[in-house]
Amino acid sequence: MKDFPLVTIVILNYNGKEYIENNLPYLFELTYPNIKITVIDNASTDNTIEWLKYHYPSVRIVLNEKNAGFAQGYNIGLRNIKSDYYLLLNTDVEVTPNLLEPMIKLLEDDETNAVCQPKILSYLDRSSFEYAGAAGGMLDKLGYPFARGRLFFTCEIDSNQYDDDIEIFWASGACFLVKAKCFWEANGFYEYYFMQHEETDLCWRLKLKGYKILYSGKSHIYHVGGAHLSYEDPKKNFLNFRNNWIMNYRNMPNQYFWFYVFPIRTIFDILASFYFLFRFNLNVFLTIYKAHFEFYKWLLNIGIKQKTDTVQFLELTAVHNRFIVLDYFLKRKKKFKDL
Repeated sequence: MKDFPLVTIVILNYNGKEYIENNLPYLFELTYPNIKITVIDNASTDNTIEWLKYHYPSVRIVLNEKNAGFAQGYNIGLRNIKSDYYLLLNTDVEVTPNLLEPMIKLLEDDETNAVCQPKILSYLDRSSFEYAGAAGGMLDKLGYPFARGRLFFTCEIDSNQYDDDIEIFWASGACFLVKAKCFWEANGFYEYYFMQHEETDLCWRLKLKGYKILYSGKSHIYHVGGAHLSYEDPKKNFLNFRNNWIMNYRNMPNQYFWFYVFPIRTIFDILASFYFLFRFNLNVFLTIYKAHFEFYKWLLNIGIKQKTDTVQFLELTAVHNRFIVLDYFLKRKKKFKDL
């Protein structure tokens, strides 16, 4: 590259002092020559801000008045940041020195390239892909998200099988490099979500505008994250179910959603709910129905007013014309290459 566009690394924090202490130093080892670092704080109570001001006075701090969640928290903070690129980074991410150069090169190659994510490996098992994004996100024809290197609860070992650069459907919010102008052209994250699926929804809206979402296998990070969505966290579990329904309705063509996705997904959810009931997991059983109720409530009060028709879903790049639920749970396909 002849010049180096400004990249502002933006970390959204809520009581993540332990992770910031551990991972912030790695940002100062990045080899990319034009970066700034900003921490957006969602009203933390763990002394993060005082620690940052003392140890890293060069790091800019944006203070939100409340814990606004992932979507609104980023939107509020990013409005105060002028940059060519935003690198949105979770507190529990350890970056590697040459993270940015391959991703910036990909995005600079074409003005329609809007977002890029690196290879995401597990912080705890560095030979394995990590759940949140792995080697690039995809959707199946019912709107279920999955990733190369991670199908549901199975993460593959990294044997350089995903060292390529390809177009994907969604990039992980754990390490999300986006052109600032594209972020705001799509009106940022959808704030109703609070958290869960906000990055997938944004990528989907960008694709509908003609932009591309990319994965660079030449860059990598280590993410603590989690092996799977914990059923012990009712709020997170509920938001995952509810927001996936909202996201699909918002972005799929009306007829495709109501006459194809809605009935099949409803049947799958009913079967899943009874599976958990028979396993005496009343929490997940109730969460599924609560998520449905809240989706219908959103639909009647907000969703119908927002709906606009969109392009044919199955024509979008990185949509797989198959049922990933059946592939994984019935056909026992555990790796992306087996699909």
